Amino acid sequence: MHDWRVVKALLFDVQGTATDFHSTVCDEARRISAGRHPDADWPDVVRRWRAGYFAALDTAERRGADWVSVHAVYRRALDAVLDERGIAFSAAERDELTRAWRRLRPWPDVVPGLTRLKSGYTLATLSNADVSAVIEISKRAGLPWDAVFAAEMAGVFKPHPAIYRMAATYLGLQPAQIMMVASHKYDIRAAAELGFRTAFVARPLEFGADGEADVDYSDEFDVNASDFLDLATQLGR
Repeated sequence: MHDWRVVKALLFDVQGTATDFHSTVCDEARRISAGRHPDADWPDVVRRWRAGYFAALDTAERRGADWVSVHAVYRRALDAVLDERGIAFSAAERDELTRAWRRLRPWPDVVPGLTRLKSGYTLATLSNADVSAVIEISKRAGLPWDAVFAAEMAGVFKPHPAIYRMAATYLGLQPAQIMMVASHKYDIRAAAELGFRTAFVARPLEFGADGEADVDYSDEFDVNASDFLDLATQLGR
């Protein structure tokens, strides 16, 4: 049995771990489409859109390019996917759909789980989304963070080490006093390399019912949890 008293703060990934981006963005795409594209496979479009976003972040990191907002990355990735699929959205509709990433719905366990965890830990985001997007998501969803940290504040995207070190600096804590919580293993592995504690949260529906999410538990992580309520229980809250 672990003694988690050394851990003072929990950092959370937002898109995928705390929020259900897939169903939110699919619903927004259907709403904006308004029945004009009955043959569109929106779940596939959203999965390809998310993949295009990750590819763009990876390219930007390898090039060492100047900072670009995540909103702009999503917007360009959307153009590529819609054009590839022959889906005729106007520029205004594309802008509106891109804003869906600022309106993500939380998974049902998130608010009650965070509320339990907040009694014993400082809770903060550590997201690749823009600061303004994390704030909007959090206010709409009632997510009870104590602080918001995002890649924009470090000028690099996860899993770059600088973003994790930035959060530790702002929290005034050592890495061993902080647990990174995510459904993406690359994220918590990067944190672990710097000495952070890690919690893997399985999100089997992250990419929709037909998506392929990695939900396998692993002994390499300090905690493996089915959701935020399970995480709270395992941490004694």
